[in-house]
Amino acid sequence: MNFTEATLFWGFLLVYGVVMYALSPKSKNANSFYKGADDQGNPVGQWSLTASIFISWIFAKSVTNAANLGAAYGVVGGLAYASYWLSIPVAGYIIYLIRTQTGARSLQDFLTSRFGRLAALAFAAAILIRLYNEVWSNTAVVGGYFGLPGEWEYYAAAMLFTVFTLAYSLKGGLRSSIFTDVIQAFVFVFFVGAVLFLIIPANDTSALLTNGEFRLNAGFDLLLVALLQLFSYPFHDPVLTDRGFVNKEKTMLKSFVVAGLLGFVAVFVFSLVGVHARLNGIDAMGNAPAAVGQSLGLAALFFMSVVMMTSAGSTLDSTFTSLAKSLAVDLPRLARRASDKLPSMRVGAVVMVIFAFLGNLPMFAGTDILKATTISGTMVIGLAPVFLFYGFTRWSPWSFHLSFWTGLGLGVLLAVGLIPASWAIGDGKYAMLLGVNAYGFLICTAGFFVPLVLRRLVGRSLAAGEA
Repeated sequence: MNFTEATLFWGFLLVYGVVMYALSPKSKNANSFYKGADDQGNPVGQWSLTASIFISWIFAKSVTNAANLGAAYGVVGGLAYASYWLSIPVAGYIIYLIRTQTGARSLQDFLTSRFGRLAALAFAAAILIRLYNEVWSNTAVVGGYFGLPGEWEYYAAAMLFTVFTLAYSLKGGLRSSIFTDVIQAFVFVFFVGAVLFLIIPANDTSALLTNGEFRLNAGFDLLLVALLQLFSYPFHDPVLTDRGFVNKEKTMLKSFVVAGLLGFVAVFVFSLVGVHARLNGIDAMGNAPAAVGQSLGLAALFFMSVVMMTSAGSTLDSTFTSLAKSLAVDLPRLARRASDKLPSMRVGAVVMVIFAFLGNLPMFAGTDILKATTISGTMVIGLAPVFLFYGFTRWSPWSFHLSFWTGLGLGVLLAVGLIPASWAIGDGKYAMLLGVNAYGFLICTAGFFVPLVLRRLVGRSLAAGEA
């Protein structure tokens, strides 16, 4: 990185951090810090909530992955990754049903009321792992625009970015996160548009939008995986689900639907960066946006870095606030060591600081950012029956545990390579992933219903005996 490049990139990072801190509102009470309300207690507005959901789920690693898949499989790869955003309307509708039918104030409340406290604790552990992964996997992407892993610039940029994001998160908690999300959403959309302005004229539009084949071994297997995970993947991400309880039910649902559709379009559009690389013979080298940016010149690379910083920042601040709520509010209530009164903002601030440090340790150890999505997504397939079929039971802890732990076990076996080859569907790169998710969904669903069926059979036997 020469002097001009260093001045531009480091200068933007510094300006970004200062501006975000200066503009973010300060929370004066715990309701604002943990729930995003204003000083008068008013909930988040609909369009602010929509922008927040939209940008906080467009992770830096996600847009990088989308572009990489576009480079590998053309538009099929882009569609495959963008399809994950369709899970946002799915999650919004199910949360709407949960709130209106059960009166639950959080997913932990809901799980406790239907499946018991141990079920809620198991769920809390799963989402903490997810949140932990979100820290390093986003800061590492930002660091990659300043240097290579192992270089001081890489680590310095990632840690400076962490400090800036932590600073304004400590200032306002969830309220600050949602407010800055609106700014970051506008910046993201503007610079994605700037990137497309450079890419589209350099290609035949028809070729750009039709490159790729709908075959199992050409990315279609990953598209099917995404569609299977629509009903489980979003529920282990409190960055998303926490926002399902900060406003009125109908307002929330509208925000989720609009944000999900916008997210699908935005991620697919950005995957065209990878398709451009594929059409023009550019070696993605595991980071298609950076490779394309370098090939198009300094301006394009700078635009790419701004896209990554804004998407990473919106996710990281949401991760800090979700960690604060999970560990300062939700877990103490599950352990029956806290009342309904919200804890001091200082407790949440301490949680943020600790995880800002611990969450970056995997980055220094060197870890593949793709693992933060693919492994965790498979491990939680057992959540799909829990949220899809909860209406079939009023109380059934075993239904949760047989479904959840079966999915977790299958995810672990997949990660360590112990799933039999016969489970693979097709012969593509994601054949085994597709097989585990398809068969796993059926097995987890069976596990959910087994206790309900047994209970009904026992009830009939008892009734017959009494007769």
